[in-house]
Amino acid sequence: MDALETSAMSEQSLLSSARRTFEIEAAGLEGLRAALTPDFARSCELCLRCTGRIVVTGMGKSGHIAHKVAATLASTGSPAFFLHPGEASHGDLGMLTRGDLLLALSNSGETAEVLTLLPQVKRLAVPLVAFTGNPGSTLARAADVHVSVAVAQEACPHNLAPTASTTAALVMGDALAVALLEARGFSAEDFARSHPGGNLGRRLLLRVEDIMRRGQALPRVGPDTPLSAALLEMTRTGLGLTTIIDEQQRVVGVFSDGDLRRALDRHVDLTTPMHRIMTPGGRRVGAHDLAASAAELMERHRVTALVVTDEEGHLIGALNVHDLMRAGVV
Repeated sequence: MDALETSAMSEQSLLSSARRTFEIEAAGLEGLRAALTPDFARSCELCLRCTGRIVVTGMGKSGHIAHKVAATLASTGSPAFFLHPGEASHGDLGMLTRGDLLLALSNSGETAEVLTLLPQVKRLAVPLVAFTGNPGSTLARAADVHVSVAVAQEACPHNLAPTASTTAALVMGDALAVALLEARGFSAEDFARSHPGGNLGRRLLLRVEDIMRRGQALPRVGPDTPLSAALLEMTRTGLGLTTIIDEQQRVVGVFSDGDLRRALDRHVDLTTPMHRIMTPGGRRVGAHDLAASAAELMERHRVTALVVTDEEGHLIGALNVHDLMRAGVV
């Protein structure tokens, strides 16, 4: 057997192992979905009644999942943070206060560091929701609500390494966060406010007025301005168009790079006034419109610049695709 055949066998073995992992974990999730009980709804009700924070805890691999669940809850309208159960006994338990809710993750339900928290939880009368794979465990029995995250087997061939069980706990945490999100009426705009530095935040929070050009950066000529002067104005501002405005500063039309090409195709003279070759009206947006909406308008109408006007049609700004790119909207 040559090296190529050995490599092919190894590759097939690795792919087979990956497929088996997918199948075991997918089966675990399907079984979890089929076994979902009203206890899940009761856990949601406790979280919705919580006037403090949802404190999520777990040890080891469950702790890593608890970290992610807490982050997802916090970013979707349910104030939450992670409490390390090992550090809790050395002062961090002070993070847990009356009005909070404790969400504890432990597949066995017998994790010593988590069980150590139970007396203090009872003294504070803090509601306890437990995600475990063992409904008869100490943690499950101590909880106000127990949500089962039991799976038939781990993806690990020795049925030891937390794999399918941690996936189940993660998905149940996501299900909790999404159910709470919907119950609270948490909108995309609310989500964006929690992510102002991300792409979604920019798309849902940034307004045209935040990035539009103003004042001397706005190209403008009158209806009787000859083409030659309009070209100089377009070159001065580099927007890709010039506006044509009346005496009241209302936009009556635009003249863009595309209009210029069409004019040249017709062999238009450089002395031709703007009102004869401009595009009447032109594509425009409002200053308070979302910058993302401006980007969509550009894409839909295949233009690279837009005029910003007020309700009476007065010129107040302009922007092009490069302005949107610099702002991270596109």
